[in-house]
Amino acid sequence: MWVYEHSLETTAAPEAIWHLWADVENWGTWNADIEKIELRGPFAAGSEITMTPAGQDPVELRIAEVTEGESFADEARFDGLVLRTAHRIERLDGATAAAVRVVYRMEITGAGAEEMGPRIGPAITADWPETMAALVREARG
Repeated sequence: MWVYEHSLETTAAPEAIWHLWADVENWGTWNADIEKIELRGPFAAGSEITMTPAGQDPVELRIAEVTEGESFADEARFDGLVLRTAHRIERLDGATAAAVRVVYRMEITGAGAEEMGPRIGPAITADWPETMAALVREARG
């Protein structure tokens, strides 16, 4: 298994972050790497997303799970691999000025994950810091 996780803390309202995630058709407004995106079905487990990264072939994703207002995970499958990306909103206690921590976590599993994960994972996750920063900027309005 190959794993990568990135998080950031923000004062953005968790509801605003969730609204942006649930509005799949408009992910491209805050994710500069998305050229085109289509959600087939509701924002719920089992629905499918076709996402076309800029200058690349479309990627087929399936929403694996959704916990309303808190988290969702999507999965892509190819060549015996499962690429699962979990997106979480963690509410923080009053210890910091930030209201929430936003977490993205990718796990690559399946046959060949030990070899392929380090080869493809870093390229897939390279823009996460910028994408997540844009997400929270958009959420803050």
